[in-house]
Amino acid sequence: MIAFRTDTFYGLGADPFNRAAVMRLRALKGREDNKPILLLIADERDIDRLITEPSPEFRDLAARFWPGPLTIIGKAVAGLPDEITAGTETVGVRLPADETVRDLVRQCGGALTATSANPAGRAPARSAQKVRSYFPEGIDLVIDGGEVTAINPSTVVDATSSPPRIIREAAIPAKLILTRE
Repeated sequence: MIAFRTDTFYGLGADPFNRAAVMRLRALKGREDNKPILLLIADERDIDRLITEPSPEFRDLAARFWPGPLTIIGKAVAGLPDEITAGTETVGVRLPADETVRDLVRQCGGALTATSANPAGRAPARSAQKVRSYFPEGIDLVIDGGEVTAINPSTVVDATSSPPRIIREAAIPAKLILTRE
């Protein structure tokens, strides 16, 4: 398990296909079992490893807002552990705007969990020092990428239905997502 600066806040990274690593992440964070864990990808072609038959809405949102702070939910491939999907059979995926983050994800196999690096219910970590104070034990490596400048987390959109449904409005306003210009 690693902690690293994403293009929004610091995240906890584990191989999403490694059930034991994901269970360890959930235990460390104190994350509820009914909350899915979002994934970062290194390249748009990595979608096919995680999403089965991306909807036209998924493809449209990805084309308009990636790379960037938009997490798009699609139907998960069969091999993703329930600890990632929380039994929803869907998964949220984001292609970060930061090339350094994409390089790290690429080096970790093209997909990495990126749930915020904080205990459940606490503010997201904005620095490696804050990650270490939250988790003095349990993380194998904290990659210090400096203090984050983002103000908001990613916006989360469910693209399994038409029209897409905003789950969390944050970095990208809903009006930009729901209107096509």
